[in-house]
Amino acid sequence: MNKHNGTHQAFQEATIELRRVAQTGGHDMDSKVKLYLQQFGIGEATQRFLTKPLRMFIGGAWLEAGDDATAEVVEPYTEGVLTHIPMATKADLDCAVRAARAQFDGGAWRLLKPLERERLLHRLAELIELHAAELAEIESIDVGKSVAQARDVDIQGTIDTFRYFAGWASKIHGRTAEPSLPGNYLAYTRKEPVGVVGVIVPWNFPLQTMAWKLGAALACGCTVVVKPAELTSLSALRFAELVQEAGIPDGVVNIVTGRGSVVGEAMATHPGIDKLSFTGSTPVGCTVGKAAMDQMKRLTLELGGKSPVMVLADADLPTAAQAVANGVFFNSGQVCDAGTRVYIHRSIYDEFLRELAAYTRTLKLAPGLDPDCFISPLVSKQQQERVLAYIETGKREGAELYYGGQPVEGPGYFVEPTIFANCRNDMRIVQEEIFGPVLVTAPFDDEEEALALANDSAFGLAAAIYSNDLGRVHGLIPRLRAGSVYVNAHSTIDPSMPFGGYKQSGYGKDLGSEQLDYLLETKAVWITLP
Repeated sequence: MNKHNGTHQAFQEATIELRRVAQTGGHDMDSKVKLYLQQFGIGEATQRFLTKPLRMFIGGAWLEAGDDATAEVVEPYTEGVLTHIPMATKADLDCAVRAARAQFDGGAWRLLKPLERERLLHRLAELIELHAAELAEIESIDVGKSVAQARDVDIQGTIDTFRYFAGWASKIHGRTAEPSLPGNYLAYTRKEPVGVVGVIVPWNFPLQTMAWKLGAALACGCTVVVKPAELTSLSALRFAELVQEAGIPDGVVNIVTGRGSVVGEAMATHPGIDKLSFTGSTPVGCTVGKAAMDQMKRLTLELGGKSPVMVLADADLPTAAQAVANGVFFNSGQVCDAGTRVYIHRSIYDEFLRELAAYTRTLKLAPGLDPDCFISPLVSKQQQERVLAYIETGKREGAELYYGGQPVEGPGYFVEPTIFANCRNDMRIVQEEIFGPVLVTAPFDDEEEALALANDSAFGLAAAIYSNDLGRVHGLIPRLRAGSVYVNAHSTIDPSMPFGGYKQSGYGKDLGSEQLDYLLETKAVWITLP
């Protein structure tokens, strides 16, 4: 479990010192953060970024909020104040929309040839790769997540996404048709960018989710206004500096930090935004979507999930147990398509739970900057309290607490990885999205029962099947009501494949060529020939 004794010792020493500081009151909260960053060490570039005043990026300019309001950024391990970000007003958002609109309607971006847009997106990907270590540290410190996971998943995924969509910039085209209408016509279609795209990004994968939305939008020739989550805005602001360095024209990308109740609401109702792309919870997504539809905006909503997992009797148990644990405890369970409901054939149920618990014990709980960290602090005190409340709810509902579920001594917004056994589908912990390291399990007797349990949910973002019988698997896939189905793995994400859910998990797709359809308008052109 502790393969790197030196690193583990550093973690223990840092934890002891932080507790001492908190008890003696010898330092303020900012000093706790500094101690943490020094203990594990961060790069000079990261230090420079975190210690300078942070501004919004609007029309190529770095601006404070219109009323100079700011909000604290709290680091999730030390629980100390890291820095401050501007809290935009509706007027600030309007300024950003006007900058994006001006660039789209008559700026250099609209006039660029497709291969030039492609070149700029590749240049942006190169700069992200050049600064990958710094961006991973910023993401880890801001979200609380494992720096190794941030580097290998978030930042690499961001690079891959921009490279993938860079290639699409020169491959968007319409078609010709041969009408049967009497007469002589030249008929063809044009694919045109939808316009100004408003992007609302969640707090769990801030940079990568933003890339999912920006890569396709920029490839299509749209301009964008981005509202990062107020909890985790730092990587978006550093990204804006790279946008400028890449030579992308001013006003193409605008970053407006602030509260969802102010900036997000204003984006949904702003007449200058043509399309809204939102990732977040289902309740907020419903509110944003209704407001956007009142303006007849184009809309993409990637919302909540409660993804089922089916473990059939012929599954390779050690391999499946490891994949299931990784699929729910990665990023401390703060993943929309996490496999949080596991249905296991009754003949292997007890053995599988033993394998699952044994592997979960090897997952290291540590601050995000620890290179061996797997279970990191949750993003905020509010999220920690929410998850702990669900664990108590599960106990009251009669679920068997099989593993974990105990308080973790501070500092940090930690929740111990938790496994419930013998759950019923009518329990809240089975039906509601917890968004933390909590797994619910139940046995099943046959595949029909497993399918009924899996589909008994308001959500339909993803599902997974573990089995060595691919014939049976192919028979089950069409019967699962989910936007993605993973077989013998979980959360296998790639820019070439679409991502988006059924039912209350949303509408529309991110990634893949399918995403382009939500960012382009199709114009039919009829030319009467003599």
